[in-house]
Amino acid sequence: MMYTKELLFSEFKEVTKKDQSKKKETYTHRIAYLSALKEDMIKVPRNFSNISMTPDQLQNLIDDWSAPNPRDATYMRVFGMTYAEKKQQEELEYFIYENGEKKEVRKSKKETQSIH
Repeated sequence: MMYTKELLFSEFKEVTKKDQSKKKETYTHRIAYLSALKEDMIKVPRNFSNISMTPDQLQNLIDDWSAPNPRDATYMRVFGMTYAEKKQQEELEYFIYENGEKKEVRKSKKETQSIH
């Protein structure tokens, strides 16, 4: 079976729904799905020729989703700081407060990486 980006997104959306169906959201189905995907990618790489993702990149996703807080794990890997720390940094870079009012002051994007 040849994988496409759309197929991967739809399958991941389905396993996300399974994880969110419990009282407390878990990540077990997503981790299992990504692990199986990585194994398939290693065993049958021709099925992933349309996808520009390596097994190492997939392992990064598995590691991030395995963390207690996946969003913080991703931000730590990419930016070296948690999500809250990155938002605070951007707040300081892009906004000033005058007379209790918040005003946007955009700086050059070259100074910091975008979070998106």
